[in-house]
Amino acid sequence: MKAPRWMKRTALGLALFVLALGVAVGGLWIYFHPNVRREAAIVYGHRLGHDLTLDVLRPAEPNGLGVVVMVSGGWKSQANSFQPWMAAALLRRGYTVIPIYHVSQPKASVMEIFEDVSRGVRFVRFHAQDYGIDPQRLGVTGGSAGGHLSLLLATRGGPGPATSADPVDRESSAVQTVAIFYPVTDLLNLGNSTENLGDGGPPKSFVRAFGANSTNLAVWKVTGHEMSPIYYITTNLPPTLIYHGDADTLVPLDQSQRFQAEARKLGDTVEIVVHPGGHHGWLTMLWDLRAFGEWFDRYLRHL
Repeated sequence: MKAPRWMKRTALGLALFVLALGVAVGGLWIYFHPNVRREAAIVYGHRLGHDLTLDVLRPAEPNGLGVVVMVSGGWKSQANSFQPWMAAALLRRGYTVIPIYHVSQPKASVMEIFEDVSRGVRFVRFHAQDYGIDPQRLGVTGGSAGGHLSLLLATRGGPGPATSADPVDRESSAVQTVAIFYPVTDLLNLGNSTENLGDGGPPKSFVRAFGANSTNLAVWKVTGHEMSPIYYITTNLPPTLIYHGDADTLVPLDQSQRFQAEARKLGDTVEIVVHPGGHHGWLTMLWDLRAFGEWFDRYLRHL
């Protein structure tokens, strides 16, 4: 007995759907597994008896430019945790990607963490020839605390002491382009963040991250100011792209918007892409890195 025509069509349609799905899944797998040469656990410094490390991810066809990644969430970091698939969009454009790790808070304070990632950027610049990248054209990326550290580098980065005995420390910690997700920009004005106790103090879940005296409001006003990128914006701010969700209650969109407003007063380039309904992270963030790659192309390739 022959199968009815509709059954044949249904079976054919199902087979084509499964084939298309397989091709799509296979294509995504290939895309997120670029050919990369990885040098892991390169020691760039020390903190509290721990090695500070970074990795160097070199694409198959490097373009001679580097992007450092602030591997930090809640100012916590774990060595060797960054994987190539996380930066596939950048690696496929030829960028050498350099994840920088740090000692997590509260063991290290946020102030010490900033010192250490600054040392990491100086180390990368000192060894730029070894990594096949231009020391004068470094991009930076990260999310949340990683975005905060990125903006601190963008606003406060600069040459180290010329008299330092260590040649690494004489290098600059400045970056030339920024593309980040939902950064903290103003610790003294947390707005409607769920971290705001309304007492003028530090974020409630991160009191210990800012040192033993962070509950002393006089001390906190100094510390919070020093660790807030919004107070260090100058006309030399590198071009900055920020992706931020409008439903983020941990780091509200207002943090990025006020940073942009202050930067634009000085004629700086700061663009915000609002992710509708986005909370503190969303499923398509890895796909958004394609736009980060385009941003780096625009502002690193033509410096």
